[in-house]
Amino acid sequence: MFTGIIEAIGEVVDIQAEGSNITFKLTCPFTQELKVDQSLAHNGVCLTVVDIQGSVYAVTAIDETLKKTNLGRLSVGSKVNLERCMPANGRFDGHIVQGHVDQTGIVTAITEQDGSWLYDFEYEPNNQNITVEKGSICINGTSLTVFNSGTNTFRVAIIPYTYEHTVFHTLQVGDTVNLEFDIVGKYIRKMMNL
Repeated sequence: MFTGIIEAIGEVVDIQAEGSNITFKLTCPFTQELKVDQSLAHNGVCLTVVDIQGSVYAVTAIDETLKKTNLGRLSVGSKVNLERCMPANGRFDGHIVQGHVDQTGIVTAITEQDGSWLYDFEYEPNNQNITVEKGSICINGTSLTVFNSGTNTFRVAIIPYTYEHTVFHTLQVGDTVNLEFDIVGKYIRKMMNL
């Protein structure tokens, strides 16, 4: 389980296709603290560390993951949000994040507001995923609060710290992002549809 509080930004240094899978090699500030078989969220996608060589570690994404996330769009030099799984004795600063991306969305607008930023997103409504006003959303692994919630659109506000310490400062209109909708909302929606 994750919280959506980004620890660091990693950088992709190598990409290798292996059948329908892709192995990504990355560097990050805490590579020396990682271990093989550890879960690590990459733009909100939970992947297992499969190898560590010095300051570089490797993770593998299967075809299903590549189809449902933006990881297949990464290239050498791409920056990704990173979060290690939450320790049992850790603080719960964000919200419950599973690291299981529900679908992707598109950045439709970015508005600078004298030191903070508003980001607008749109997503395909056919997956029955929903947002609610002042509810939680995980975008590229970052726990955020929704406002201007629409049928398949929503907005978030980004403070300067989040802008600088996540990949939000690299996003542009038209970019694809990973979305994980609030697990509590998903359970309630499923119960209501029974």
